[in-house]
Amino acid sequence: MKNNPSLKGLLIAVAAFVVAFGIYFLFLSKRNYYLVDNPTPNIYYYNINNGSEGIISGGQSVRVDLKQGKNSIRVFDQNKKLLYDSAFQVDKIRGLLNIAHQDYYVNRQYYGYNLKKDSLLLTLDKTLIDGKVYLGGAKHFNKLYTEDFYYNVDEDYDKLIKNIDKVESRTKIFRKQDYLNYYKEYYKF
Repeated sequence: MKNNPSLKGLLIAVAAFVVAFGIYFLFLSKRNYYLVDNPTPNIYYYNINNGSEGIISGGQSVRVDLKQGKNSIRVFDQNKKLLYDSAFQVDKIRGLLNIAHQDYYVNRQYYGYNLKKDSLLLTLDKTLIDGKVYLGGAKHFNKLYTEDFYYNVDEDYDKLIKNIDKVESRTKIFRKQDYLNYYKEYYKF
């Protein structure tokens, strides 16, 4: 076979393409999953869609498999006494099951060039938590299931989003105390 520079170039380009996609899918792509979260010190047992029984300790998050559409959950206390039996609708590719019906807050963080954080916060809604006003318009949540966020409780915001030529935002769901800690550290009023 003859030395063909065009064929060599094509093979190198295909190899670079495969390596680039491999790196993206292994290291850079955002994983989509569902969590059962328990911010309380209590232990709960749960059963999703009549599957096997799961257990979640205080302060723990557990990844679970959910199907698109209608799902059911049965939640038991530490003595395996039924607390409730409920159904919920899954429409998106990530979500959070709040089996203890505790307070969570969905916060929107803005990214972009020339972003004036303080003036932006003043224009957004205010949130009242334990009698104190917090700027930024975080949305309160305490129902069984939500999927209205981008980052789950066990993920952090991206430190930097590159190639933004305008202001963009990402949402993250926080446990109540985690949100208060984040607010105090991030905004530093």
